[in-house]
Amino acid sequence: MSPDRFSAMGAEVVVGGATPSELEAIEQLFATLEQTFSRFRPDSELNRVNAGAAEFVAASPTFVRVLALALDAARRTDGLVDPTLGAAIEAAGYDRDFAELAGDGPPPRPTALGSWRHVRIAGRLVFRYPATKFDLNCVVKGLAVDAAVNELAGNGFVAAGGDIAVRGAAAVGLPGGGSLTLRNGGLATSGTTARRWLRGGAVQHHLIDPRTGRPSTSPWQEVTVAAGSCVEADVAAKAAFLLGDEGPAWLDEHGLPGCFRTAGVEVANKAWREALELAAA
Repeated sequence: MSPDRFSAMGAEVVVGGATPSELEAIEQLFATLEQTFSRFRPDSELNRVNAGAAEFVAASPTFVRVLALALDAARRTDGLVDPTLGAAIEAAGYDRDFAELAGDGPPPRPTALGSWRHVRIAGRLVFRYPATKFDLNCVVKGLAVDAAVNELAGNGFVAAGGDIAVRGAAAVGLPGGGSLTLRNGGLATSGTTARRWLRGGAVQHHLIDPRTGRPSTSPWQEVTVAAGSCVEADVAAKAAFLLGDEGPAWLDEHGLPGCFRTAGVEVANKAWREALELAAA
């Protein structure tokens, strides 16, 4: 049976192994999360929270839960994956849907560094500096993929824009070519090959380095990571990308397999090589 496909969160979502009712539930899940966390929908909850002028704002249980997950990702990556870089990514020119970023534009605007350490959650109240802009795409898509695969009663997979979660086992294609078998886990790729645009004649991309507030100058084009869940793999792939040359060793320290690609060259960390050797054996 061919997998089912639909569009959400600016990506094609591919679902394998779903019944019609499960597919309907998965489509609704993606639609709900997109409506809540989209930067490009004026009526999204994300934009309502970002527009709040007071030091605190009330948020839905879903928003608070996802923000807490993003703050935990920031803590686990020493701030590399920062959910408070909304202003920085807008300053780089990503202030509308990616499909509308055609051609060159004015130079990047002055940016702002992240402030995740100053965000607090108390029940349904979110405390942060006024004018803080959240961008929760650092976890939302991976979270959606994980939640979607949990809608499946049997084995199957859900993939969206380079992120995939598998129940059972599935052959997964890799960005650099080839494939591997993923079992009961997640795989995610972060990189700059797909989402790039020009501002003031300079190439910009969406992976913001929180240490500068500007698009990262990492030597990698793409980083792929395997983990127990898609959101874990996605967070680790972003962090490893931003760490540049230190990325492979950082993943090894965390026991996560990763493959790094740039200019046609692939560098696999020790955990990735050992995982492939184990699979071959």
